[in-house]
Amino acid sequence: MTLDVPNLTSFDRRLRDEAAEPTMEVPTAEPTKKTQIIAIYGKGGIGKSFTLANLSHMMAEMGKRVLLIGCDPKSDTTSLLFGGKACPTIIETSTRKKLAGEEVKIGDVCFKRGGVFAMELGGPEVGRGCGGRGIIHGFELLEKLGFHDWDFDYVLLDFLGDVVCGGFGLPIARDMAQKVIIVGSNDLQSLYVANNVCSAVEYFRKLGGNVGVAGIVINKDDGTGEAAAFAKAVDIPVLASIPADEDLRRKSANYQIVGTKAGPWGDMFAGLAENVAAAPPLRPTPLSQDGLLGLFSASQTGADFVLEPASDLDMRGKYAAPRKSLEVVYDDV
Repeated sequence: MTLDVPNLTSFDRRLRDEAAEPTMEVPTAEPTKKTQIIAIYGKGGIGKSFTLANLSHMMAEMGKRVLLIGCDPKSDTTSLLFGGKACPTIIETSTRKKLAGEEVKIGDVCFKRGGVFAMELGGPEVGRGCGGRGIIHGFELLEKLGFHDWDFDYVLLDFLGDVVCGGFGLPIARDMAQKVIIVGSNDLQSLYVANNVCSAVEYFRKLGGNVGVAGIVINKDDGTGEAAAFAKAVDIPVLASIPADEDLRRKSANYQIVGTKAGPWGDMFAGLAENVAAAPPLRPTPLSQDGLLGLFSASQTGADFVLEPASDLDMRGKYAAPRKSLEVVYDDV
């Protein structure tokens, strides 16, 4: 059935038609496609790049073919994997090649280490374009390079979770990924972002999408428990808890891979790799703002604060003066 609403584009009409259809259940079995495409979201600076570099390295050690794609305009997803060396981005390489009248080749943008293949989409310079549009353009270029014909067991996409424009929601909105994984910590801001990601998944489920949330990785876990409480509240599993450990911090700062069987953290990342592979995409139950604040003590969030409405006199300050009312007052009869 087509909804008869004036001034709608064909895309808008399709979204409305899909939204009117009965909501499908999220599949709970393991993905049937050979390649698992997994989008990882989290607040900027929460440790997505650290988690992904080590996870992808461990997956490769376990005999899997892994492609890691950085979709953050900071272009730092691959920095740990490549010892701090900047990776030429698809956006900047495409621009340079186009000016020279040349075509982009896979060797211009994709590099490898320890069995992991990795690349960065990149983005515009500050104030010179839309990062979300840059992501869309980057994936268009990947398709031209043969993305759908590549042979990988896992494609891991690193997305910034606290940016809300359309390009950053691409895997969820267009069913590009089979599932989403969230990286968070025991702090309100990272869990606010995690809750927003759950809300986005739920929104596109109502439009007929199929992407679900496979779980959360708790990074820099100090044992206070808020992230685990969040996972329980929205009904998603904890895939791993990476401790707030000085050895991990120091090695990460020095661009050292810890996701290896040769190191003391190998078992932890091997467990994470197994959980990521097997976790089904679930339909989470996003929290309200008050529900999110309720995971923390009032002393941490001010959750017990009572809103006090402002008045017109408050707003006028020193200019406050009585104003004649336009209300009609009738004398008592």
